[in-house]
Amino acid sequence: MAHIIVVGNEKGGAGKSTVSMHVATALARMGHRVGGLDLDLRQRSFARYIQNRQTFCQRQEIALPMPDLHPLPEIDKASLPAGENIYDRRLSVAIAAMEKSCDFILIDCPGSHTRLSQVAHSLADTLITPMNDSFIDFDLLAHVDPDGNRIIGPSVYSEMVWNARQLRAQAGLDPVDWVVIRNRLGAQQMHNKKKIGDALEDLARRIGFRVAPGFGERVIFRELFPRGLTLLDLRDIGVKGQMNISNVAARQELRDLIKALELPGVEVDF
Repeated sequence: MAHIIVVGNEKGGAGKSTVSMHVATALARMGHRVGGLDLDLRQRSFARYIQNRQTFCQRQEIALPMPDLHPLPEIDKASLPAGENIYDRRLSVAIAAMEKSCDFILIDCPGSHTRLSQVAHSLADTLITPMNDSFIDFDLLAHVDPDGNRIIGPSVYSEMVWNARQLRAQAGLDPVDWVVIRNRLGAQQMHNKKKIGDALEDLARRIGFRVAPGFGERVIFRELFPRGLTLLDLRDIGVKGQMNISNVAARQELRDLIKALELPGVEVDF
């Protein structure tokens, strides 16, 4: 069966689609068959990223590794048995079709609580939760006291992940490997940055996730999206002047992230 990777949180602007595209493309570059599914039915940033890549390849007459984007199928409501949710059926049909040809299925969730996102979290073998390095985003995971020194309790998102874990356990599935990544990190070692790091490590022990390094705050990520490119493509397409020190460091961040995910059968070779 395909290994399902879900990228999700309930806040926008944390870089979910950037993480989704870079992880999916990195796996495809290493020879794995990767399917992509965008559950943000409104913005569809991950789907647009892949479509931008397809357009770029056609115009440049080149071939670049990429995930195979699958649509969420339409289902006739009349075909559903009483009590079944149509979104549950749409997602299960999509997953069943992708598992036939994929080693990995990467699902990008919307930055809000939806039925599709909830079900996707229960299907995750690996759950990646990007968060910006601030206590505003930390509130996604847990509530803290006004000084940021004491964790008061889990947030609604953490409770949703807990419920997803319970559903997996009831179904006899392996536990989800939950990885929280600190995204858009600044270069300076600020006091607030250390406090967030300490709070994350404390919370990780309490509710059961791993902390992994994410991507720094870099202009290159905003420049790559319109062409559908990732950090791993810059050398291949021969864009002069792109591989500066910052971009080399960003490639290393991606390498470190893929290693930290510890995905089955994946040996990082880029």
